[in-house]
Amino acid sequence: MLAQQAVNSGDTAWVLVCTGLVLFMTPGLAAFYGGMVRTRNVLAMLQQNIIALGVVSLTWVLVGYTIAFGDDAGTGLFGNLELLGLTGLGVPPAPNLHVVAGQVTVPTLAFVAYQMMFAVITPALVTGATAGRLKFLGWALFLAVWSIVVYAPIAHWLWHPDGWLAKFGTQDWAGGLVVHASAGAAVLGTLLVVKRRRGWPRTAAPPNSIPLTILGAGILWFGWFGFNGGDGLQANGVAAQALINTHLAAAAGMLLWLVAERFKDGHSTVVGSVSGAVAGLATITPAAGYVNTISAIVIGAIAGIVCHTALRLKYLLRLDDALDVLAVHFVGGMLGTLLLGLFGDSGVNPLGKDGLFLGGGGSLLWHQLVGVLSVVAFAFVLSWAIAAAVQALVGLRAPADEQDDLDHAQQGAAAYHLGGVAGLSGTGAPQRRQHRAGRETAVAPAQPAGHARLVTATVDPTLLPTTRELRDALRAAGATAIVVSDATVSTAEPASRALPRGYWQDQDLLDRARVEVVVRQEAVPSVLDVLGRYGADRSESFVQDVQPATDVR
Repeated sequence: MLAQQAVNSGDTAWVLVCTGLVLFMTPGLAAFYGGMVRTRNVLAMLQQNIIALGVVSLTWVLVGYTIAFGDDAGTGLFGNLELLGLTGLGVPPAPNLHVVAGQVTVPTLAFVAYQMMFAVITPALVTGATAGRLKFLGWALFLAVWSIVVYAPIAHWLWHPDGWLAKFGTQDWAGGLVVHASAGAAVLGTLLVVKRRRGWPRTAAPPNSIPLTILGAGILWFGWFGFNGGDGLQANGVAAQALINTHLAAAAGMLLWLVAERFKDGHSTVVGSVSGAVAGLATITPAAGYVNTISAIVIGAIAGIVCHTALRLKYLLRLDDALDVLAVHFVGGMLGTLLLGLFGDSGVNPLGKDGLFLGGGGSLLWHQLVGVLSVVAFAFVLSWAIAAAVQALVGLRAPADEQDDLDHAQQGAAAYHLGGVAGLSGTGAPQRRQHRAGRETAVAPAQPAGHARLVTATVDPTLLPTTRELRDALRAAGATAIVVSDATVSTAEPASRALPRGYWQDQDLLDRARVEVVVRQEAVPSVLDVLGRYGADRSESFVQDVQPATDVR
């Protein structure tokens, strides 16, 4: 262990803030993924991400940290076990990383906590690919083993000065290989074990809440400033460069993804916006502290195009990657690592190297390529082995009859309790209701006199501007009682429904609002005319005789 200089309060404060930012990324990832899955799998997805904060935090302190950042055991593959449970830390700090100029000036525990958050979020990335298929116990066990056996050694290879890839010359500023490529390789291995969802690729699951996904993406973008900004462990110009590079790469990735989306699918969507931004963020991660501003913009733009094109990768590999983790994180992490070999600029960071485009020749690019191949091969093989072992021991793949409703099977609860009717717009001013004397109060309509009829029809909720408009139109037509409820109706021809990232599905059952109206015999045609304005088909509507409850003795 290297001796420590006096603790620098500015560096320490910056690293502690970045630690909080990276921690915040895990619930952000949960929201990002949670909004993209089916309504009945939301809680399961959130749980699969949040549990990493519990499981991996403990494995990191107990054994992961010493494997990653303990003194090298002599092979460059992993650290010794002298720091098990963080015992024996003493005064010396964490080893001086190859990305840090000078000696470490932050307390050891600040470094431990900061690196812990990287260890937490890395395996959580896998859940986007395996959405709808994981058993909770099996996943928790996979997290624990993977964080020790796969993540910690790779972190040692690249982020410990005596790691074999660090000594070889491979560079990874904040996790293009350690985080994104290793998680992407884990996706490949894990999907071979948990296999496909029922009906894939013929059926696709609609997202339950795109607004939740956008919120999660915003949290990820915000947290990424700590993810890339703190890796130098110093509050200095390199940290500022890494931060601005992070933001601009995300911006460029967003815009180029939208351009590609427009040409391919005819629309530039909000999900495409955040997908492109995350692709830019993942791709700039290995290079953020090693390249200049213009290079960061170019890297983000390349990421937007390449990662969008890589959406087809899962179909080529026949792997059911539910939320495109391979296209965004796996391809992005590898792409950014290789692009560093082209755009590396030693003028930005004295510990960096010049890439091919800045006169450094092909040496750095070769070192980056070796790093990519080594990390991917190691993570893929071990991830497959761990997943297969967990599947055999306690089960990793959820039973087929539970996969369509993991929330009730695993949580005994539902994420949402509102239907389409409750979501219809009402009327009223956007302020607190005032109770004033003489104000008109709701009056129940009079019961029909004489022979009553019940008209039942289904209408399209999207054609209803407000609930009041429907109520007033039906009352004007002669309705005396109105009931509206949710319904799902079959269609003669499947309706095409657009999904995020250019996907679509044929929907054989459509959401409708079921309207039941009690009305006098002579007013039935007028009521049917009103309902027809909102999409009701007379051939599928019904008129029945009814007896008001007040007539029952």
